[in-house]
Amino acid sequence: MHESGAANRDAEADKLWDAYFKSKNPDIKKQLLSHYLYLVIGVVKRIMPQYRSYCDQNDLISSGVIGLIDAVDKYDRSFETKFQTYAAIRIKGEVLDYLRKQDWASTSLRRKLSEIQKASDDLELKLGRAPSDEELAESLGMSEKEIAEALRISQMFNIISFESLLYEKENVNVSGGVKSDPYTDVEKKETTMLLRNVISELPEKERMVIVLHYYEGLTMKNIAKVLKVSESRVSQIHSKVLMKMKKQLETSQT
Repeated sequence: MHESGAANRDAEADKLWDAYFKSKNPDIKKQLLSHYLYLVIGVVKRIMPQYRSYCDQNDLISSGVIGLIDAVDKYDRSFETKFQTYAAIRIKGEVLDYLRKQDWASTSLRRKLSEIQKASDDLELKLGRAPSDEELAESLGMSEKEIAEALRISQMFNIISFESLLYEKENVNVSGGVKSDPYTDVEKKETTMLLRNVISELPEKERMVIVLHYYEGLTMKNIAKVLKVSESRVSQIHSKVLMKMKKQLETSQT
């Protein structure tokens, strides 16, 4: 029953594409957009939980629809890839671009993050070890909760920045409407190898944070328990590693 329904939807989509390629009729385009709207909803549902406090779901859907429209405009059957695959990449790229462009940090928050980083570096140099949350809070005259929240926001948008760069590097050919080729496949493999090399060369604690979070699926709170450090320290390590990876990716593009 389920397979039959999917087959009917695919057949319906094929008829719409046949008609659209022949006429470029705007009414048929609207039908295609309506048919594939579920792709936008799927991408937003996967992204939304991380950024629920900092963006509106309708705004993410709107940006995703822009990606879907662009995909319909540029898609060609000669791409030798399913429209759903092509469109999902374009939709995710548009949503990430929207998130990256948001003015997520006020001037006061940016100043606070700079102060936290400087105080942490100074204390680590003085103590010969990473400072505890209590020591960092005392040095700054802030509460531990205030520091943890600032670092959490910073970490979240470091992830957006990193994912956006990774998307741009791995999908330049897709966003431009060009089908995959051997050179692009080689570049993707090189990107994967580059990131693996960066991870393998990290100090043990930094490598553990990446492995536990991205491979084992642990939260920052649980990683803190495993490593026996504070959650804010894990957030600092995570942000630091992402910045390293981002720098490596940017360097490899030049």
